[in-house]
Amino acid sequence: MYGEDVMAGDWRRRKVVPEVDAERDLVVEDVDSGFCGAVVGFELGAVVLEDRHGRRRNFPLEPAAFLLDGKVVTLRRPAARQQAPVRQRTASGSVAVAGVRAQVAKASRIWVEGVHDAALVERIWGDDLRIEGVVVEPLDGIDDLAGALREFQPARGRRVGVLVDHLVAGSKESRIVAAVRDPNVLVTGHPYIDVWQAVKPERVGLAAWPVIPPGQPWKEGVCRAVGVAEPYEMWRRVLSGVHSYKDVETPLINAMERLIDFVTEPS
Repeated sequence: MYGEDVMAGDWRRRKVVPEVDAERDLVVEDVDSGFCGAVVGFELGAVVLEDRHGRRRNFPLEPAAFLLDGKVVTLRRPAARQQAPVRQRTASGSVAVAGVRAQVAKASRIWVEGVHDAALVERIWGDDLRIEGVVVEPLDGIDDLAGALREFQPARGRRVGVLVDHLVAGSKESRIVAAVRDPNVLVTGHPYIDVWQAVKPERVGLAAWPVIPPGQPWKEGVCRAVGVAEPYEMWRRVLSGVHSYKDVETPLINAMERLIDFVTEPS
């Protein structure tokens, strides 16, 4: 009844216990203690289980130490997942392009009213403009914009984009801009009196930009209102509060994006 060899067969073969990744929220039971809970983490090589009452206990990751759906398993710590690389962004929000050198300056230009405008544009759009080979040049205001354009002689492949402060209906700036008719010139701007005001006030530590009565120099009026001695000191405070497009108002962003598209698109 026992056959020819009672030692024959696979009675000595151990039952294989499956290994299971201890993923978060996996519900298991400790074989020895009967503690049942969900995986909530790991501490010092042990798995941390939390039961339905919020109690937590640590258990070593020993072989065949847990029950999963009534079956004995060995828990193992999941391998660290390789995260997809985060796409780097420039200060303007564009996708950063690694390993690309700045191009030689092209013929087209972007003009701004002054050095503060140029510095702010560089802070946000500098990386994009260097890749495109576009130079930003400050003017000393736009009172002689027509003369500057005659001297530059815009043409196909030699365009000019002009960023204007306080470009609102009825302003001196709007009358100057209305006289520009060249298809190779795009003039756009923002409604703020000065490019300082295009920076969100909270980035400068203000609840709002001070209202300066007409007829007074705006920058000097702002300095007096906030208790800063000199405009250059206030400008350092303004520029230090700008790190990306998120720190300035939308009209400035829209104006600059239009100008960049204009001077970089094929003629």
